[in-house]
Amino acid sequence: MQDLHNFATRYTAAWCSQNAASVAAFFSPTGSLTINNGAPSIGRAAITETAKSFMTTFPDLRIIMERIIERGDLAEYHWTLIGTNAGPRGTGNRVRISGFESWRFGPDGLIAESQGHFDNADYMRQLAGESSST
Repeated sequence: MQDLHNFATRYTAAWCSQNAASVAAFFSPTGSLTINNGAPSIGRAAITETAKSFMTTFPDLRIIMERIIERGDLAEYHWTLIGTNAGPRGTGNRVRISGFESWRFGPDGLIAESQGHFDNADYMRQLAGESSST
């Protein structure tokens, strides 16, 4: 569990670094990241682009690790994203959303598959400047 916690702590720092490739480095070379059941980003180049899109949208992006939970052969990484939508065509509104990623690890000790989830309706409300329902 300590190794998993250290891995998640370093993953959190990568997200806060504004270096998208450092996020992708936590994934196996053919790993995948899927957000809210959307199309998966497969491979480090695609994962880098996905991370970069969040970093561009939120230049002050901050991720807080809330907890990490082992569930058999999976791990759940619970997080909170805080940032100002100040990127291109941004609204200037602050966003604070929580979610989690369900990780399956590959034999190389890196993430082979991540299924990410957050409340997209709440996210869109906050981008628009409306009060959060939570």
